[in-house]
Amino acid sequence: MTNTVAETLTFDQVHLGVPDPLAAAEWYRRYLGATAGDHVDRVMFGDVRFLFLKNISPQPSHGAAIDHVGLSFADLETTMRALEHSGMRITKLVGRTTGLYKFGEIEDPWGTRIELIEDPEALGFHHVHLRVPDPEVALRWYVEMFGGEAAKLKDQLAGVKYGNVWILADGGTAVPSAGHAVDHIGWRMPDLLTTAIELKGKRLKFTTDPHAGPQAAHAPLLMSFAEDPWGVKIELLQRKREREAEGPVK
Repeated sequence: MTNTVAETLTFDQVHLGVPDPLAAAEWYRRYLGATAGDHVDRVMFGDVRFLFLKNISPQPSHGAAIDHVGLSFADLETTMRALEHSGMRITKLVGRTTGLYKFGEIEDPWGTRIELIEDPEALGFHHVHLRVPDPEVALRWYVEMFGGEAAKLKDQLAGVKYGNVWILADGGTAVPSAGHAVDHIGWRMPDLLTTAIELKGKRLKFTTDPHAGPQAAHAPLLMSFAEDPWGVKIELLQRKREREAEGPVK
């Protein structure tokens, strides 16, 4: 692995596998404060999309390479009480780590493990938590491939920051994320074709080369898939508005 740092890409999405995408989108809006997305099969947490991919029987996220995601609320205890009748499963009651923040943990009705935290400095979608054999090596890899700011959350947890979104990692063995409740995560960029060439030069493993997205207003202009060395499925995409911002294609 080299020590070069890539240009920082924009964290774009979390893609969840669920039997009924419309029902899942409604659940996330009703219970977790998401807003409507640009299509019925997705919601927004600020600038980050949660997209729902039809999967009749997704495997739980816990124990996969993308173990869980994190959402931050202003009043965690009130939020947890309101969630008691939402169909989710509480896997950790509200607790606190000294110097960090209050936290609890739930599982949505389709197997996505979600850490709920109280971080007033960063409300809404907060982090993605990976499970990898060596967290330090993995976090360096993400900086090399996709840029970001290597930092410590609350001066305690090592991670990589993409805007307001953290990538965190715990040590352990895991299975690949594809087919699990959190199927993949994604970054976007203004010029996917050029960036893909650069990433291939760094030996990023592409499983699907850049190609045109579906013919729909909400679909990416270009999209591709890759995976990290530990089984995290990654979508790399270019949205239409970024191409429009560059002006007419010559």
